[in-house]
Amino acid sequence: MKVAIIKYNAGNVQSVLIALERIGCSASVTDDANDISSADKVIFPGVGEASSAMSFLKEKNLGIVIKNLKQPVLGICLGMQLLCNHSEEGNVDCLEIFDTEVKRFTGELKSPQVGWNNIYNLETGLFKGVSENSYCYFVNSYYAELCDDSIAQSEYGIKFSSALQKDNFYGVQFHPEKSAEAGELILKNFLSLPPAPKGE
Repeated sequence: MKVAIIKYNAGNVQSVLIALERIGCSASVTDDANDISSADKVIFPGVGEASSAMSFLKEKNLGIVIKNLKQPVLGICLGMQLLCNHSEEGNVDCLEIFDTEVKRFTGELKSPQVGWNNIYNLETGLFKGVSENSYCYFVNSYYAELCDDSIAQSEYGIKFSSALQKDNFYGVQFHPEKSAEAGELILKNFLSLPPAPKGE
């Protein structure tokens, strides 16, 4: 199985590579459109700032590549947020796959949220075998609002989408590569998702 991790100048992907190796999966880190498009599974990670990340994607024409992917795609943290309509971080329009907005945590809450938080209302095959209220590791100042594409939620002052899914696109706000057994199972479930339909 060919797994591509999108390289787009947004954070260190080493922890994702190591987590995949732990479950017996090797992956390539690439910004090559052909490598990404021909992969069986695509992971879109990210730690960084939304507007500069979107600028890099546009510069490399990777936004169009991502939107046209038919195989399973997993956005992680910033990667998930960039699959939404718009982010308040840098006031930037994103890839408009998930029909929701990315907002900043406000009020008296410490921002960013750093540490373990539980996920619940789990849906779809991405969470097969994952227990309700499992704890996952978050580092985020921004969150995706709840919407029809939400397949898991968490609470940090307010309820927000901790995971999203639409068609072949999946996203998680937490870091599965740092989320112990629950995160490892989520990565295994993603790698086990059905491939793109023949002819796509």
